Amino acid sequence: MSKKAIFQAEKEKLIEIFQDVENSKRKLVEGLIEDACFLKSENHELKEILKETGMVNIHPSNKQLQKPVEAARQYLKNVNSYSVIIKTLNGVLNKNILDDDEDDLGEFA
Repeated sequence: MSKKAIFQAEKEKLIEIFQDVENSKRKLVEGLIEDACFLKSENHELKEILKETGMVNIHPSNKQLQKPVEAARQYLKNVNSYSVIIKTLNGVLNKNILDDDEDDLGEFA
């Protein structure tokens, strides 16, 4: 899949997940959704490179000499950033669900 296709697939997935969230909260997280899509597509490309290179270059005659691949460093940074964004988005979703549940419980009071 191309980077653009992965970006679009991730965006469609996240937009679908947030379709029932109130409009103001959805607008609030639009930038985070874009960032998540960007990181997902970038990491797909980096992962393809890492499949060929590995995450560490090891000297052919001296296995003790090793050098991390820059793509691996960036991949790990992106994974961490993506994780924080998804955790934040999940928090917004959970808050929305709790708000909806509180409204339903109000009927029984």
